[in-house]
Amino acid sequence: MSQDTNAPPKKRGRPPSEAAQRRALEVAHDILMAEGFGRLTIEAVAARSGVGKPTIYRSWANAQELAMAALTVTPLPEAEAEGATAQAALGRQMRGLVTAFASTRGRQITMALAAADPESEFTKAFRNQVILSSRNAGRAILEQAIARGEITPPLDLEALLDMIYGPVFFRLLVGHRPVSPEFGDAVVATALRAVAR
Repeated sequence: MSQDTNAPPKKRGRPPSEAAQRRALEVAHDILMAEGFGRLTIEAVAARSGVGKPTIYRSWANAQELAMAALTVTPLPEAEAEGATAQAALGRQMRGLVTAFASTRGRQITMALAAADPESEFTKAFRNQVILSSRNAGRAILEQAIARGEITPPLDLEALLDMIYGPVFFRLLVGHRPVSPEFGDAVVATALRAVAR
């Protein structure tokens, strides 16, 4: 399977500026945390952020996708600065995911996902904006680590990504054990041990 199948579908038109995307995400995050998933609409985000609806739709297909992206939005990553190790960058990303889904809104979304139709827009938004987006960011981190000789090239990069993200999403959706920052750190350390120099 090619890597292209793991990427969210590309939107047509001129790509929105990073500043506009960030404004929309921050406003969406505020609405989601304060008012809940049901109150988050493209119209509300456009009105409060000053970002036009066409600009928002170029980044997110619907309110569900925007909500998923907003749930996991984090401050600009210091750990992903030039020279950060793969363990530091992946650990920071994992802590962001864990923190987002440990919140009240995150737990509500997880419970709704567990009961949702696998082909619903809600589930597709989770797959595109959380699972695939996280994997794509992780792929970039690992490729950079390979290029600078920090880790050895894995036999199968996609399998390594599954080893990193699969346990977290499994626990989120099955709910048999808690998801904690310590668990996220342990997953990253265990996976990277397989490709350590």
